[in-house]
Amino acid sequence: MDIKHLQYFLEVIKTENFTQAAENLYITQPALSRIVKTLESDLGVALFHRSRKKITLTDAGKVLHKHATKIADQITEMEQEIDQIRTLKTGHVRIGLPTVVNSFFFSQLITDFHQRYPGVTFHLEENGSKIIEDKVLDGKLNCGVVVLNDHLTADYYTFVEDNLNLVVSNQHALANQKQIQVQDLKDESFIMFNQDFESRNIIIQACKKAGFEPKIVSETSQIDFLEEMVATNLGVTLLPDSTSQTFSKNIIRIPIVNPTIPWNLAFIWKKDPHLSQINKQFIAFTKEKLMQQKEN
Repeated sequence: MDIKHLQYFLEVIKTENFTQAAENLYITQPALSRIVKTLESDLGVALFHRSRKKITLTDAGKVLHKHATKIADQITEMEQEIDQIRTLKTGHVRIGLPTVVNSFFFSQLITDFHQRYPGVTFHLEENGSKIIEDKVLDGKLNCGVVVLNDHLTADYYTFVEDNLNLVVSNQHALANQKQIQVQDLKDESFIMFNQDFESRNIIIQACKKAGFEPKIVSETSQIDFLEEMVATNLGVTLLPDSTSQTFSKNIIRIPIVNPTIPWNLAFIWKKDPHLSQINKQFIAFTKEKLMQQKEN
């Protein structure tokens, strides 16, 4: 059975007229009729009820229509994927990064990928984990980095396994402590990221498990502002060691113990079989680089 003949068959169904279908296909009406008769001969059944007013499908024609439509869709999808491979050196990648992530690694990663595929452009969005996860699932971002949580539904690769530290000004009463427990912070004022950040949930849940609700005096989406507020001794915060170790000398990091508070980062992407080839390539490239970083 010729695939092109199936496409001609579908065009007849679409137009409900042999003459119009033949014009759309740039062949003669007798030629189209012969092709349909060949299909009927191959299958051993009639495909159309023919009358002067219109043509309609037989039961066998309806069955062929169902399967021919699937075949035509698969051919279109195949052609699109092959075209994507041919044009792999072009495309656009949309990435989401949370404020707490050191962006230098990803800046270098994007630079390396761009050198390999100079026609690829990038959109980098900085936001909280919750928004990044939602946008990846909605297809508004192709991939991103989030704080790992139990309800994550996207595909992911965990590449940072860290713990939260207490972060205080060097003038704070707790600055000389070698370690601290969460319950010791029940009377402290907290500076938090806003509700778009998963780390906020982690901190609140840790405080609740310790028997108190944290008193939040300031909220922000900017890591620089949070650092400044802690440095002025407005309050305390909890941050991963990988983030807080770059802060100024006026800020002290104190390990939280009994228990520690895990804070893990994951690179995520949507479970989508129709993801473009350039985005599949970027995701594979990023996972490889993250694995290398983790091993080192």
